[in-house]
Amino acid sequence: MTDATEPLPNDPEELKKIIALLQARNNFLEEQFRLAQQQRFGASSESHPAQGDLFNEVEVALDELDENIEDDSKQVTTVVKKKPVRQKLPKDLPRETIIHDIDDKICACCGHELHQMGDERSENLEFIPAQVKVIEHVRLKYSCRTCEKENTTTEIQIAPLPSSPIPKSIATATLLSQIITSKYQYALPLYRQESLFKQYGIELSRKTMSDWMMKCYALFKPLYQQLQHSLLAQGVIHVDETPLKVINEDRVTSYMWVYCTGSDSPTQSTRPNIVLYDYQMGSRAGACVVNYLQGFTGYLQVDGYAGYEKTTATLAGCWAHARRKFIDAQKAQPKGKTGKADLALSFIQKLYRIESSLKEKTAYEKYQIRQAQAKPILDKFYAWLVKANIVPKSALGIAITYSKNQWHKLIRYLDDGNVTIDNNRAERAVKPFVIGRKNWLFCNTSHGANASAMLYSIIETAKANGLTPFDYIAHCLEQLSSEHVDVEKLLPWHVKLS
Repeated sequence: MTDATEPLPNDPEELKKIIALLQARNNFLEEQFRLAQQQRFGASSESHPAQGDLFNEVEVALDELDENIEDDSKQVTTVVKKKPVRQKLPKDLPRETIIHDIDDKICACCGHELHQMGDERSENLEFIPAQVKVIEHVRLKYSCRTCEKENTTTEIQIAPLPSSPIPKSIATATLLSQIITSKYQYALPLYRQESLFKQYGIELSRKTMSDWMMKCYALFKPLYQQLQHSLLAQGVIHVDETPLKVINEDRVTSYMWVYCTGSDSPTQSTRPNIVLYDYQMGSRAGACVVNYLQGFTGYLQVDGYAGYEKTTATLAGCWAHARRKFIDAQKAQPKGKTGKADLALSFIQKLYRIESSLKEKTAYEKYQIRQAQAKPILDKFYAWLVKANIVPKSALGIAITYSKNQWHKLIRYLDDGNVTIDNNRAERAVKPFVIGRKNWLFCNTSHGANASAMLYSIIETAKANGLTPFDYIAHCLEQLSSEHVDVEKLLPWHVKLS
């Protein structure tokens, strides 16, 4: 390309080359501009319509309701709107029955006495704020009067103190579980919990709660190690990572890795549902995964990060990542026009449509159906990728290059019905940590980050197995504080809580 100050050549062929280069440059810049506009102002096209922020959450919900009502009124001739049905309240909730009776039981018409013909019942849900109580342990002391008179020393006998998660503290298993779940399940920082306790007249500083969290971290170590052992015994592991800011490591970017297996829905998995977080100080190197997996040789479902190549596992790619790049290319297209990105997305949509029909199938059935239905689509898609003549640095060129480079991993899910089409299992597992990070922003030390990783692991694994984290954590703390505990029995798929 010539400089703007240089005279243009007289040769028509040279002029055509310069015009073509300038046109390509202009198309590239327009594409980048459209992408920047979409990233700055547009909504994500991978998910459903935006949920709205917490500030105007109610208003957004009401607006959506109004829009639905308007749409129904426009289509009243063709669509019958279903009457909303209130969900029944759980039967195991405590119930208080209040009987409302009339005062005058005389008929206003004939003057005779009225008789009861039945009743009409309705339910309201009442919320009772958390109750806090003090448990006072009184240990009776005993001594021998004869020994007091005849011996120089007297043995005093007293009942032993019951086991406690944190000896010599006021914390019970339920109090610790409340603090842990509030912070790591509901993203409520300790300084906010401190103000909540003040409403009950309890001075409980965040420093004290932080110290308790560290001691719970030590208690949960054996259970975490047992979960990791169970994780590495599975055939497929999903992995993802996200950056984490640690104050005392100001000059480096640390990472929180997530390893998971099974499903985040207890009813959709025949394997243990496990979600484990692992904090790595200032490193995203492949050695982090290698060390954690300890020679794992099964399938590792990952994105395109090159660090996973160092493991001994068989890598399976993620079609969600490949699709994302084609979605970016679709956004970069001129508005209102369809192009090659739309064709690529139609191929991927067909693959996902096949997967949506396999949810209730066995691993062998999935393998057979994928070979019969998905493989021909993948063969056509790859042939299209190879023939596509696209500028490499364009959004579409980047998407095509990524898919071609990752192809041997992207088609790996055809080989085994236990492997999924994408790594969304790990991406969903890392989201609770990302949401919590938006509230508490950072960790103070690497020790605190390790504690956070472990407590997040316990909570998310409990949720994935259909347990209420508060109940499960309280149960585990009670058991782990005793002298003799069988950690195997504390694995969430072995625990039955009422």
